[in-house]
Amino acid sequence: MSKIFECVAGVLLVGVTCAATAQTAQDVAALKAKAESGDAKAQYSLGFIYESGASVPKDYAQAATWFRKCADQGSGVAQAVLGYLYEKGLGVTQNDSQAMQWYRKAAEQGDVTAQFNLAVMYDHGQGVPQDFAQAVFWYRKAAEQGYAEAQFNLGVFYSNGQGVPQDLAQAVFWWRKAAEHGEAIAQFNLGLAYDKGQGVPQDYPQAAQWYRKAAEQGDAPAQLNLGALYARGTGLPQDYAEAYFWLDLAAVGKLDAANTESAAQNRDRAASYLTPADLSRAQERARKWFEDHAAKTPAQ
Repeated sequence: MSKIFECVAGVLLVGVTCAATAQTAQDVAALKAKAESGDAKAQYSLGFIYESGASVPKDYAQAATWFRKCADQGSGVAQAVLGYLYEKGLGVTQNDSQAMQWYRKAAEQGDVTAQFNLAVMYDHGQGVPQDFAQAVFWYRKAAEQGYAEAQFNLGVFYSNGQGVPQDLAQAVFWWRKAAEHGEAIAQFNLGLAYDKGQGVPQDYPQAAQWYRKAAEQGDAPAQLNLGALYARGTGLPQDYAEAYFWLDLAAVGKLDAANTESAAQNRDRAASYLTPADLSRAQERARKWFEDHAAKTPAQ
């Protein structure tokens, strides 16, 4: 059975929307005139236009210039975007300390993405000494605003006892919130908690329910564990065709070598209980799933 209690890693780009989208060169010129006069909304909008390449060629240096002007006037969202630009080195020299500074300004104003990004940097020791207590503090701020990735990571910290005393019930509490937002890895961890009876009473039907939600989103560990439950008839009726289907998906998913081998071996074992016709149907179902999933996956 696969297991995972790891944080969501990486920093998410702050979602930005343009308050006044410029459609023509004249519109851009008018917006720039307002921005140069000190209008914070125009400065933000101009930064967005240059960052996104809307109406003008994409220019991160210009974007950073205008976001900074807006950020200097106290705009939390501009501060958060500027932090991201420094963190990624877009239009400015990459500088984690500057990223931290701007994320903190935005986070202290309640910007939820900045709170999450600040927590990630404390979590990883990026631009600041690693500090799990501070990571928990900022993950909690974002989690309490409904930020699913922060809810998941806060659950991981409670599960591992990092920055807070270990508390599996609290881990489940936060994973459930993230899972209800559709976060696949949280759905998997919630399924695993029910499967193992960690932080909640052991409940195989509940484990199967949450594994299925994650598996349907393409989560390979959940596919592996759901297939294993079907093969054993644990928490749901024993069904070797269902076991084959989910284990076949897991076997080519993102698993480590040991779990990939386990998925393939258990898939082949499930196949040995199927008639040729049932096996053919299960294989066709898996092929169709792969086709549909590939069609829904954006090109990288």
